[in-house]
Parts: sequence; structure tokens; C-alpha cells
Amino acid sequence: MEIGYVRRSRSAVSTKFLRRIVKLKFNQMDFQYAAWQMVYLLTTPSRVYKNSQIRKHTKNQWARDDPGFMVLLAAFLGLTSVLFAVILKLSVGGFFKFFLWVVFIDFIGVGLVIAGTCWYLCSLITRRNDQHVEFGYSFDVHCNAFFPVLVIMHVVQPLCWHVFIDGDSRLASFLGNSLWVLAIGATSTSPSSGTRPCPTFRDRSDYFTSLSCYSSRFIVSVACNHNWGRHLILFYRKQDRGVMRERGTGLVA
Repeated sequence: MEIGYVRRSRSAVSTKFLRRIVKLKFNQMDFQYAAWQMVYLLTTPSRVYKNSQIRKHTKNQWARDDPGFMVLLAAFLGLTSVLFAVILKLSVGGFFKFFLWVVFIDFIGVGLVIAGTCWYLCSLITRRNDQHVEFGYSFDVHCNAFFPVLVIMHVVQPLCWHVFIDGDSRLASFLGNSLWVLAIGATSTSPSSGTRPCPTFRDRSDYFTSLSCYSSRFIVSVACNHNWGRHLILFYRKQDRGVMRERGTGLVA
């Protein structure tokens, strides 16, 4: 009976969560609390996951039951997309293509794949200890890890693009790739903090924070003058040229 009750309660919470998103019930979302969580993710990420522990003890679930954080993150994606479009001088069609790509591919698509894979692997481990890992919590960890990366790659990088990164020198590669390493470090910190509250993963959290592979790639990339940030920007500009070419073809037709 207890297991059935827990399953029904989780199902009810998930249904309530989705209903708030679909019906856009902003008056039921705590955006102030979500904004403070974003601040803590940049300063003290462990504080966000302490709230998850409290939620587990009070509501018997690790995942957020308020979609306010996800909605606020999507809005922040929109603002950073405008910043990207202005600095890179994207067309209107290029801006919308860039925005849709960032939201549905980078954030939701990649997030579902990563969260689903981690959730499945964690479930294999916790199943032996009669514990349960929520998929919603796995996606929460992805959202938490995505926000610092968003600030570094979609705010700091565009603002530094013309001054430091857009160049053929090794200094430009060093500065541009340093932002990537910083973003990867922020990404690794969030899963580490997210698994630490769970008793099963306290001894395994160090596996998520290993940056030796990325550090070696960083050294090799700078030595070879391979600018990751510049290649990313050129990719987005190429997509914009494709939109302009399609529009031109349509006008000719």
C-alpha cells in the first residue's frame, strides 16, 4: 500500500507540474524563488541541492514541483539569444532559428538524452539498494548545470567576442577555450553537488568531477591554435547564411 501511495503521489505531482507548464499558470509559479536559485547556482550550488534534501524529507521527492525555474530559464534563453543576434548581426530569420535551436536542441533535446542516460544508469545502481531515482530530478540536475554554462557561453562569450576571441592568434584561442573549460567545470560541479545528497552516490561523486580529459584537450587545442568558440560562432553564422539563401531563393521563385 505504501509503495502504491508513493507512486500515485509522484504521478499526481508530475501531472500538476505539466499542467502548470501547458496552461501557463504563472500565478502559481514562484519566480522569485527560482531567481534566487539561479543566483545560488553561480555562487553556492550546494545550497540549491540542500533545498532538494529538504523537499525529499517534506514531500518525498527530489525533483522540483514548481516549473518556475524552467520557465525563467527559457526566458533567459530568449534574452541571451537577442544578445547573440545583435553582436553577431544575425538576420531576423537567423535569430529565430538560433533561438529554436538553443531551446529545443541544446537545452531540451540534449538535456533529455543526458538526463535519461544518467537516470537509467543511476537506476541500475540504486535498484540493488531498494532506492528510487526520479527522472525529474535528473532533468533538474541538467537544468542546474545548464544555467552557469548559459551565462558563460551566451553572455560572457558574445560580449568578449570582438575584443578577445575573434582572431587567429593563439591568445584568442587561449581566451576563447578558457571560457569553454570554465563552462565544463561549472557543468561538472552541478552533477557532483546533485549526487552528493543521495546516500548511494556519496562515494561516487568524484567520478563526475574529473576534468583531466578536458584539460589535456585544452592544452592541445591552444597548441594547435584551434579556437572552439570561433568555430561555434562560425557555425551559427553559417546557419544564418542558410536562412538568408533560402529566403533569397523564395523571392526569386
